[in-house]
Amino acid sequence: MVVKIAVPKGHLEETTVRLLQDAGIGVIGRDGRQLFAKTNDPEIELVFVRAEDIPDFVFRGSTDLGITGSDLVCESGSDVVELMDLCYGFTRMVVAASEKSGIKSVRDIKSGARVATEFPNIAKRYFAKKGIKIELVDITGAAEISPLIGLADLIVDVTSTGTTLRAHGLRIVETILESTSRLIANRRSLKAKKSKIDDIVTAVSSVVKARGKKLVMMNVPEAKLEKIKKIIPGMSGPTVSRVEGVKAMLAVQAVVDEDEVYSVVKRAKQAGARDILVVPIERVLP
Repeated sequence: MVVKIAVPKGHLEETTVRLLQDAGIGVIGRDGRQLFAKTNDPEIELVFVRAEDIPDFVFRGSTDLGITGSDLVCESGSDVVELMDLCYGFTRMVVAASEKSGIKSVRDIKSGARVATEFPNIAKRYFAKKGIKIELVDITGAAEISPLIGLADLIVDVTSTGTTLRAHGLRIVETILESTSRLIANRRSLKAKKSKIDDIVTAVSSVVKARGKKLVMMNVPEAKLEKIKKIIPGMSGPTVSRVEGVKAMLAVQAVVDEDEVYSVVKRAKQAGARDILVVPIERVLP
């Protein structure tokens, strides 16, 4: 039994391959151009395809699993199962117009406006919900230039920071949806290959859960333990063990969110902790 995973080529490829490697699914012998790859697990194979094709690949069962943007899943309308938010590849899908157009909100958009987009299904649903009739201009790229050359009045496109839109004199009118990379599955495969897919989900989720977390370890005088416990509660409370030494000391460790490490370490030190270590975490398993 082999589980095939569709991996997006392009800007998400490197991050996705690194995620799988961190989860213990390492690519074997791929030179960067091959579309198929073995892994260090003989029951897992990778298929490298365009991100926008992955929802259909998974829906049809050409691959059992796939990693792609939730915006592309939404656009495709494919009946797949979303297993996990992988928390990278963040983008927003927005409606944008020229700064010179006078369009500052959806209320300013007139019936019959021309909308250029690579996402016709999402655009149709969005404007239909708003009760605005549009003329759809279906394009395959470079949407931001469309208003500049008179091809369209508005665009529906994805953006991460909005920098490219601003560089082309465009203003974001409204955000339609926010997107991140998701792990999706074929419904039949979830039943036929449940055990192996469960193993893959557990491995990948352990990496995702570990992101942005650090293991903080310290030695604490026994009399200071209760105060320290209030500072570093950890995921399920800190782990405490006795240090064999002359003085009554305890070893305390806890998983702490990365953005809280500075504050936790500072407060713990002030409370009497010493020999403090901050260690990266690769995986968090339940």
